[in-house]
Amino acid sequence: MHLFVSDVHLDPAAPQIAAQFLQFLETTAGGAQALYILGDLFEAWVGDDDRGAGKEQVCQALRSLGRRGVACFALHGNRDFLLGAGFSERSGCRLLPDPVVAQLDGEAVLLTHGDALCTDDHAYQELRSIVRDPAWQRRFLSLPLTHRERLADEARAGSRRHTARAIPTIMDVNPAAVTAAFRATGVRRMIHGHTHRPALHQLSVADAPAERLVLGAWYEQGSYISCEAGRYRMHQLPR
Repeated sequence: MHLFVSDVHLDPAAPQIAAQFLQFLETTAGGAQALYILGDLFEAWVGDDDRGAGKEQVCQALRSLGRRGVACFALHGNRDFLLGAGFSERSGCRLLPDPVVAQLDGEAVLLTHGDALCTDDHAYQELRSIVRDPAWQRRFLSLPLTHRERLADEARAGSRRHTARAIPTIMDVNPAAVTAAFRATGVRRMIHGHTHRPALHQLSVADAPAERLVLGAWYEQGSYISCEAGRYRMHQLPR
């Protein structure tokens, strides 16, 4: 069985989410073949030298899950795009490129955080291109940790203001971008998060059926997707 989560947004200000995620790792995920975290595991990650107690606890829980035989993979999200080799070493998670095509039960499936599909949000896409630039990241990571934390807090406040002002439809994926991703990869199934709009979408690409599964945000409702013997199901966790 393969499991997928996204947008857990672990944050010291919301300890109940961390508790639920740790319980998920200890129970449900322990019976899986692999766990895929499709971005935004953390509300903020300003560098692998961030040793906050909450972050360390989750990294150790992921490492423990790996020792139990569950392969753990992670993609960068828009909140934790600075996850690096230090995170992989601490957590045992293998970082995957975004997007990536994974072979799951004999089927090629496109996995992505999903923010790159929201092409109608031009302001966000411009910011995304800046912060994903390796030179920008090197400069940012060279700053003292306390400085990076302050800048991250300011960026999150700016993101909340942008979200409040934006037309809701531009915060969702662009249909043409979704179709282009299906065509470029040749897959018939896609799984992503980011939009916080959990749903299963049936569509047609090149006159053939395709499916887009969207994961939800954990601060709204803990949830995950399972794949077993080629069958995909969406699950909600008890609050």
